[in-house]
Amino acid sequence: MYEIPYAFKVLKKASMSDSPIVSITEARQTLFGLVDQVNESHEPITITGKRGNAILVSEEDWRALQETLYLKSIPGVWDSIEAGLQEPVEECSDDLPW
Repeated sequence: MYEIPYAFKVLKKASMSDSPIVSITEARQTLFGLVDQVNESHEPITITGKRGNAILVSEEDWRALQETLYLKSIPGVWDSIEAGLQEPVEECSDDLPW
């Protein structure tokens, strides 16, 4: 499982306009470096092409986004997670039934 606060961080990005932009030709020439970059920085890279653009993200970021979208699709779960994030750790119980 991926940490929910991490997924929050990814989803709260203001806009993709802050992400690096490279042409598809440049991406083809530097693909290994771009993959390393997105894995280290966790910042997506926009790849532009004549027939449309694409976004390169790390596998970890992709899975975190997928998990977050899934959790948001279940009624009430997202609100419960947000409420839990606001609760001070000192007020949380150490005695879990599982």
